[in-house]
Amino acid sequence: MIFRRLILSALFLLPIRAADTLPALRPPAVPLITHDPYFSVWSMSDRLNESPTRHWTGTDQPIAGVIRVDGRPYRFMGGQWRWADPIPPLVQTSREVTPTHTRYSFEGHGIHLDLEFLTPALPDDLDLLSRPVTYLTWRIRSTDNRPHPVQLYFDAPAHLAVNQPSERVEAIAQQFGDLAVLRLGSIAQPVLAKSGDDLRIDWGYLYLTAPSQQGLRLIRTSVRDRLEFLTSGHVRDNASPRALTDRNVPVLAATFDLGSVSAGPVSRHILLAYDDLYSVEYFGRKLRPYWRRGNQTPETLLKEAVQNYASLEATSNSFDRALTEKLLAAGGPKYAVLSILSYRQTLAAHKLVVDADGTLLYFSKENFSNGCIGTVDVTYPSSPFFLALQPKLLEAQLRFIFDYAQMPRWPWPYPPHDIGQYPLANGQVYGGAEETETRQMPVEEAGNMILMTAALARAQHNADFAKRYWPLLTKWAAYLKAKGLDPENQLNTDDFAGHMAHNTNLSLKAILAIGAYAQLAKSLGQPDAATYDTVARRMAADWVKMATDGDHYRLAFDQPGTWSQKYNLVWDRLLGLNFFPAEVARTEIAFYKQKENKYGLPLDNRQQYTKLDWTIWTATMASNRSDFEALVAPVFAFLNESPSRVPETDWYETVSGEQRNFQARSVVGGVYIKLLADQWSR
Repeated sequence: MIFRRLILSALFLLPIRAADTLPALRPPAVPLITHDPYFSVWSMSDRLNESPTRHWTGTDQPIAGVIRVDGRPYRFMGGQWRWADPIPPLVQTSREVTPTHTRYSFEGHGIHLDLEFLTPALPDDLDLLSRPVTYLTWRIRSTDNRPHPVQLYFDAPAHLAVNQPSERVEAIAQQFGDLAVLRLGSIAQPVLAKSGDDLRIDWGYLYLTAPSQQGLRLIRTSVRDRLEFLTSGHVRDNASPRALTDRNVPVLAATFDLGSVSAGPVSRHILLAYDDLYSVEYFGRKLRPYWRRGNQTPETLLKEAVQNYASLEATSNSFDRALTEKLLAAGGPKYAVLSILSYRQTLAAHKLVVDADGTLLYFSKENFSNGCIGTVDVTYPSSPFFLALQPKLLEAQLRFIFDYAQMPRWPWPYPPHDIGQYPLANGQVYGGAEETETRQMPVEEAGNMILMTAALARAQHNADFAKRYWPLLTKWAAYLKAKGLDPENQLNTDDFAGHMAHNTNLSLKAILAIGAYAQLAKSLGQPDAATYDTVARRMAADWVKMATDGDHYRLAFDQPGTWSQKYNLVWDRLLGLNFFPAEVARTEIAFYKQKENKYGLPLDNRQQYTKLDWTIWTATMASNRSDFEALVAPVFAFLNESPSRVPETDWYETVSGEQRNFQARSVVGGVYIKLLADQWSR
């Protein structure tokens, strides 16, 4: 296991306090419920009770919370309730984000309220990682030495189970043994009926449940009827099917009458879960989520989740501490905070499923772009996260690309760009797809697949996975040998910048991929290992001569006076290839330090925008901590000050700090490359 899951009573309910060891960060958006591209709810404001919570796309998914103290209501979560007199907010006093937790504290009117969101997505336990359950826990105590009667209200709206408000939904109450459960879903249930980017799920079921606790009621109600809580502390149950119109929006609600609360804290918790029934269509086969393998059901899911609450709280706290310590050691405080914020976003842009034969498959969604599924040049930047924390998940992302490329229907001598549009993985949709070579990424994707396969072999301490697909790897390496040193006019992963010929950074990728292929060939006893190693070394020497431009290296071989981030060079050291003189990286880092703006290092000389993931890759090329931190600090400032309040964008302006495009993408997992470099240097 990557992290040993030790449950020690001394650690139980002792969270890591970011304020004790890490610089404060105002996240542009705060993760609350983060499981997959559909079940993903965020707060996009400084205070949890300042605005409605939203899906990562920006569409309102307004979960709400109100506390009554001495008979008076105060809002602690969500925006103002429509059609009601303004509900005063409880004053938020703190916010903390750890890898698996988000915590808020509030005070006022004689009480202190702690609210915690726990998503125990632990990388060494795929059952937990795939379990679509988030725990919400409240802890309330008196602060003025007086007892206060307290009631809590929480609800989750039907917005979480539909794509458009016009869809009709139905809520039902169920009993799983002694566990009371509420379930809500669309009446139509169009399972896997559409694909695209700006979509929410409209099939499957949202669940709300809680173990038996004093004063608990689970209620099917509506936005209109919940107003009763403000004056009485009670809400009627109303289960009639309806669409999300006006005041009639259905919600699943939990209320707690806590009685008289004094200085001793009172704790309550609930569980929110989503069963999507089928998650992905894979070449015509509808695949179940990983947690549903072996005929698992929502009943078994929720019962186990309820039973595991205490142990998962302790284990997740231990995991948060361990990972934070590793990140601090690898890259310092600002790097650690950046990586912590990226943790759940990276995972929430993926879905873990099993094929009919039990094969593990892990599909990404290219969020806020074109919605592609399993995009190779999205997997590439996020790969350090999985290489550092759970290599099995990277293998599960590469497998379907190899299998697709082996099919007769894939005609090109390089890998596909993607395998469809989420959640339909039925073949490439980007560019020319299987029909033409228009807008393909030949050198890009061939280099990506070979480099990731070589990195996976290093992480797993064997090349067994590469051996399975050796003919494909050989074909792609031969393509790079012929085309990679001085690439023709084509796209690379930064396709928003357009086509370019003679791209030096793309050439770096090809050269290092050829060397990585030679490394794999040697480990597998293949006869062409020495040949490809020689080719890569000769190409590297040629690259240095062709790309040099005085105190730096060019953006394109034929464009003197230009420059770019050479983030692909990081693999030379990571994989132990050492094809390029150390002076190349030192020269580039010294030059980059002269080009930084307030919020980061531009991607190249053409624009002032940058890519967050590539900046950390570039910084990881630095030979000392001070240079690394100098390149990371502006990225931290961007996250702390950006006016674009969205789940971490990776493409932004380095002068204004504004989002250029993209948000909530898995590529932010690329920041874990410094942790990976630290692990592999030992």
